[in-house]
Amino acid sequence: MSTLSKPNHIGRKISRIRELRDMKQEALAQALGTNQQAISAIENSETIEEEKLIEVAKALGVTVEAIKNFSDEAAINYFNNIYDNDFSHSNGATLQPSNCSFNPLDKMMEFVEENRKLYERLVQAEKEKNEYLEKLLKEK
Repeated sequence: MSTLSKPNHIGRKISRIRELRDMKQEALAQALGTNQQAISAIENSETIEEEKLIEVAKALGVTVEAIKNFSDEAAINYFNNIYDNDFSHSNGATLQPSNCSFNPLDKMMEFVEENRKLYERLVQAEKEKNEYLEKLLKEK
């Protein structure tokens, strides 16, 4: 079952990010000072305590928000856009993996974080607009 059908299943999101990082459960377990069975239990859990989520995020090298906002659909769209852009600007030449000087998952997580910040700014602007309108209504 993908994160598309269970968008809030934190354990599955952790599992997908771990897999995209090409990390085995044993490696994540070692980074967290636990065992593979504990990682399996985390990845099968729909919710995880915030403290544990912070530890897992640090071990995976991503933010807590990146885990919470992760979706397979967004990842697929991100990678498709990279491929489409690279292919359309390469006159048909294919990009070799060794030419990639960055981790695509890091770039995707940056994109998610930037969108989160943009959303927060939009919400703040909307609040300020509402406050201004309320002030104008009170003055009349």
